[in-house]
Amino acid sequence: MAIDPSAHIHPSAVIEEGAEIGPDCRIGPFSVIGPRVRLAAGVEVKSHAIVTGLTEIGEGTQIFPFANIGDVPQDLKYAGEETRLVVGARNRIREGVTMNTGTRGGGGVTRVGDDCLFMTGAHVGHDAQVGNGVILANNAALAGHCIIGDQVIIGGLSGIHQFVRIGKGAIIGAVTMVTNDVIPHGLVQGPRGVLDGLNLVGLKRRGVDRAEISALRAAYQALAQDDDTFMERARRLAEETDSPHVREVVEFILAESDRSFLTPGR
Repeated sequence: MAIDPSAHIHPSAVIEEGAEIGPDCRIGPFSVIGPRVRLAAGVEVKSHAIVTGLTEIGEGTQIFPFANIGDVPQDLKYAGEETRLVVGARNRIREGVTMNTGTRGGGGVTRVGDDCLFMTGAHVGHDAQVGNGVILANNAALAGHCIIGDQVIIGGLSGIHQFVRIGKGAIIGAVTMVTNDVIPHGLVQGPRGVLDGLNLVGLKRRGVDRAEISALRAAYQALAQDDDTFMERARRLAEETDSPHVREVVEFILAESDRSFLTPGR
């Protein structure tokens, strides 16, 4: 066991032999830290939270009561193999959040970036790859193998199907089931998710230039035409565009994927 002397650990917390607790960490009452857990500097684990498994938690991350971080995957194929969970810096992991380690078949690592917010009851499934600045609202759930780009927002009570990719800056409305890939900066809503435009509010908040927003809107309209296939429209856009944001969208579309795309409405 390696516990930095500057760490503050409540007497009722259980720190199992082998855990590594970094400088200025705070471990609250009745929390449990497993034997293969590494907490970086300034991590706070509040009361009644569990951090277990082969898990790394990045600097300054806060874990709130009754969260269960690093437990085994909810996958019947999992046979006890050693897999990991890696969580980045400055995340806020609220009450009742669950994050599972990976599986051998999915690459063995579930990974979460920096500066994310996981609201009450959110779930990150095995082998998911979550970018930076992502927000999962209350009870939103990522199934196994999902890939979530930077600055994505997923509304409350929404579910993301396994293997789905959601591109950078997209927003998913509340109570939405997403079964197909979502383009960067897309807006998806409805009980069975429909691509219903662009996340214009998010683009403006991030200071994206007006000309780039106009280019994205024109690209969206081009993708919504029905003169040929969706992939052919994307390839044509890739040849024609000078916009870095539009290129980001078409490169995402043309990349290899296990799921088909939600296509734009007009």
